[in-house]
Amino acid sequence: MTAASPPRIARRLSQSYATAWSRFRHWPWRPDLGASLVVFLVALPLSLGIAVASGAPVEAGIIAAVIGGIVVGVLGGVPLQVSGPAAGLTAVVAELVFLYGWRVTCFITLASGVVQILLGLSRLARAAMAISPAVIHGMLAGIGITIVLSQLHVLLGGDPFTSARANLLELPGQLTAHIPAAAIVGLGTVALTVLWPILPRPLNLVPPPLAAVTVMTLVSLPMALPRVSLPTELLSSLALPELPDSQWGAILLAILTVALVASVESLLSAMAVDRMHEGPPGDLNRELIGQGAANTLSGLAGGLPVTGVIVRSTTNVLTGARTRGSAILHGIWIAIFALALVPVVRQIPLAALAGLLVVIGFRLAVSWAHMRTLARHGELVVYLVTLLGVVLLNLLQGILLGIAAALLFALHRALHAPVQVVSPENTTASWRVVVAGNLTFLSLPRLARQLATIPAGSRVCLELLVDYLDHAAYEMLDNWIRSHERGGGDVFIDEVASPVFSSIRAGRPPRGRASQAPVPRWLAPWSRWQSACHREGVDQLLTGVDEFHRRTAPLILDVLGELKDGQEPSTLFLTCSDSRVVPNVITSSGPGDLFTVRNLGPLVPGPHVVGDSTLAAVEYALDVLRVRTIVVCGHSGCGAMTALLASAQDRSAMPSVDGWLRHGLPSVQRARRVHCDQNPVDQLGRLNVVQQLENLRRLPAVQRAEAEGRLRLVGMMFEIGNGTALILDEVTGQFAPAGPGRSTPTGQNGFSPAEPDRLAETDQDEPVP
Repeated sequence: MTAASPPRIARRLSQSYATAWSRFRHWPWRPDLGASLVVFLVALPLSLGIAVASGAPVEAGIIAAVIGGIVVGVLGGVPLQVSGPAAGLTAVVAELVFLYGWRVTCFITLASGVVQILLGLSRLARAAMAISPAVIHGMLAGIGITIVLSQLHVLLGGDPFTSARANLLELPGQLTAHIPAAAIVGLGTVALTVLWPILPRPLNLVPPPLAAVTVMTLVSLPMALPRVSLPTELLSSLALPELPDSQWGAILLAILTVALVASVESLLSAMAVDRMHEGPPGDLNRELIGQGAANTLSGLAGGLPVTGVIVRSTTNVLTGARTRGSAILHGIWIAIFALALVPVVRQIPLAALAGLLVVIGFRLAVSWAHMRTLARHGELVVYLVTLLGVVLLNLLQGILLGIAAALLFALHRALHAPVQVVSPENTTASWRVVVAGNLTFLSLPRLARQLATIPAGSRVCLELLVDYLDHAAYEMLDNWIRSHERGGGDVFIDEVASPVFSSIRAGRPPRGRASQAPVPRWLAPWSRWQSACHREGVDQLLTGVDEFHRRTAPLILDVLGELKDGQEPSTLFLTCSDSRVVPNVITSSGPGDLFTVRNLGPLVPGPHVVGDSTLAAVEYALDVLRVRTIVVCGHSGCGAMTALLASAQDRSAMPSVDGWLRHGLPSVQRARRVHCDQNPVDQLGRLNVVQQLENLRRLPAVQRAEAEGRLRLVGMMFEIGNGTALILDEVTGQFAPAGPGRSTPTGQNGFSPAEPDRLAETDQDEPVP
C-alpha cells in the first residue's frame, strides 16, 4: 500500500472540513449554541452577586443557575425563557437567612417549589394576569431600592444591615467615612457597567456585567479586599435542607411568599418573552410546573430560589435563540465553569459584585416610563403604596398593601358614578344633569349636593348614562323628580344608555347590570331613542343635531380638524338612496373615507350622456381626488329594482323616475336570460351590480385609471334583513360575505360568470318595460 500524496491528503481534509461545516450549519441547535454562550456570560456574574446580596453561600447562586437553566429548560412551557436566581427575591431570601438560617431557607425553597407544581397542575397560572401592573412595578421598584440600600454598604467597604430602614438610617455615617479601596472597586464597577455599551466595537459586544466585573477584578488583585468565598470542591458543598424546629406558622407564610413572588415574576417574564418572538405562545401552566420542579431541586441541593429572569430571557431572544436548547446549554456552561475555574471565581471582590447589584437595583427602582403610564391611568398611588410597603415593611406585606389599594381604587371606580351639572347658556335653555357609570347608594351624597344647586321651577334634562341603578339611587332620583315637578319645574329624562330607570319605574327592574349595551345613538334610528324622550314641538332632525353637538362631535373633533383644509378619500361609494343603506355603517368608516354618490338605485349612465351628476362625481373622484377604489353597492328589497320590474304605466305619473330608470334596462335584459328561484327583485339587484361595473369600465376616466394600475372596482350587495355585506367575485360571478380567510361560495345566490350573451358596448335607449 502506498502512502497518499500530500495533495490528496489536503483534498480529503478539505472535504472533511466542508462536510463538518455543512452539518454544523444545518444543526438545529446551532443558533442556540451562540445564544447560550452570551446568556452564560450575562448570567454568571449576576448569579454570584445575587447570592452575596441574599446572605447565602456563593455556591447557592451557581447551583440555582445550573438547575434553573437545565430543569426549567427541559420542563418549562416557554422555551425561550431563561431561569435562575433573580434579584426580585433577594430581599426575601436575605430576611429568611437572617431569621431561620441557610438550611431552613433551603427547605422553604423546596416547599415553595412543591406549591408551584400544585398551582401549575391546578391550571391557575393565568390568574397572575389579574394582579394590577401597578402592584408588580411597585414591588420591583421596592425590591430595587432594598438592593441598592444594602449593597451601598458593601460597595463602601461596610456590612449591610438586616432591613431596608436600618440600611437607610446608617448610610449617612457610611458615606462620611473615609473612602476605602473597596469603594474604588465598587464605584468603578458601577461606572463600567453603565458606560460599557457606548464603547466602540468589538468591545461593546462583551456583556457589560461580565466586562465590569472582569476589569475591576484585575484592578483589585494587588488590593487586600474581601472576595468571593467558594469551596474548592463545589459538589462537597451540597447539603440537605433542614426542617425548622418551631414557628411553623411563620414558615408556612414564608413558603407562600416565595411561591407567590417567584410564580408572579416568572409568569410576567414569560408573557413578556412571548411578545418578543413570532412563535406560538407558551404554556404558562407547564412553565409554572417547570419552575416548581427547579425550585424543589434547588432547595434540595442547597441553591437559591429560581424564577424566570427577564434580563437573561431578553438576551436569549435578541441573540437568536430558536429552541429551549439555549437555556439548557447556558446551564451546562455555568456548571462547567464552576467546576473547572473555582480559583478564578475566588478572585472576584465582593465590592465589584455590590457595584453590579447597585446598577441592577437602580434600574429596577427607577422606571420613568412605567411611572408615567401609571400616572396617566390614575394608578400611581397603588404603585407608591406597594413600593413603600416593600421598603418599610417587607415584601409580602408590601404586595398585600398594593393589592388592597388596587382593589379599593377598582371598587371606587365601579361604584362611584360621575355626576355633572351644566347650567344653561340662556334663560330658555334647560339645566343638564349628566350621570354616568353605576349609580349606587355610595354616590348619593355627591348626587344630592349636585341636585341641590338646581333652582326650583327650572327646566332640567336628566341624562342617564348608567347601566345599573340600585334601589336607593332609584328612589332618590324618583323622589327628586317628583319634588321638582311639584315645585313648578319640568324634568325631561334622557336615558342615553340602557333604559334602566324607566324599566324600574314600570315595575320591571333589571337584575344586575344591563346584559347588552344599547346601540349607540349615532347608529340607531331616531325612532329608537327619540320615541321615549322626544319633546313635543321639537323636530326630530333638530334633536338629532343637538345630540351630535353634545356627544358625537367631541369624539371626532380631532378628525374634523385634520380634514378642515381638504379631503383625501380612498373610495368612491355608488349606492342607492334607500334610507336603510348607510355606507359609513356598512364599511365601518368615518369622515374623510368615502366619497359617496346616491341616487334611485345604483345606476351608471353610458359615456355618451353629458352633464349627468353621477358621471360628474366619477370623473371628479378619479381625476381630482384620485380615489383608488370604486364600489357599486346594491341592496335587498330595492325600490328601484321593484320599479324596473313594474310596467311603464305604473311609472307614467313619475316622468323623471321613468327617465332615470332607463339606465337600468340592460340589467333587466340580463335578468331575463338568467333563471333563478330566488326573489326576482334581489336577483335583479345582484345582476344590476354586475352590469354597472361593466358600465363603469366603458367610461374614459375609469379606463385611464385602470390602465395606470391605480383603480380597483368592487361589487357589493347589502342584505338588509341579516346585516350582511356580500362581495362580488368577478371570476366566479358569486357574491360571498366579506372577511379574511373566507372562500367565495359557488353555485348559490349568484349567477354564472360563463353567461354567453353579453350586452353591446352602448347603452340601450328603448323604453323600460
